Amino acid sequence: MASGAGSSMLYSFLLFTVILSLQEMYRFKLASTELFTILGGFISSLLFLVLLTLIGNFQETCGMKTGWGAVILAEAVALIAAGTVHRVCITTCFLFSAGLLYEVNKLSGVILSKSDSKTRRY
Repeated sequence: MASGAGSSMLYSFLLFTVILSLQEMYRFKLASTELFTILGGFISSLLFLVLLTLIGNFQETCGMKTGWGAVILAEAVALIAAGTVHRVCITTCFLFSAGLLYEVNKLSGVILSKSDSKTRRY
């Protein structure tokens, strides 16, 4: 069994593959109505989140620091995937991804501040 970041990378890759496959299988349904088009953009933003996790874990495993390059690459892939469904999905994917990125950054700051306070006490 893989350990730590290795298993997390595997789960991220599998989740990315499943989400992308399902999105492509149902792309005509997702492009059929306005509400489904917005849903298609949200699903693409989930691709962004999972791919960002995958890239970040890979970079941490290699000892590199994760930065804006990972964000831009993950967003580009998600926007291309959204574009295969509908043009409007590209816009909604970008907006949902920006919201997710904000929340992930905020969560990361909270977790980092908690871990810093634990290391200072001991």
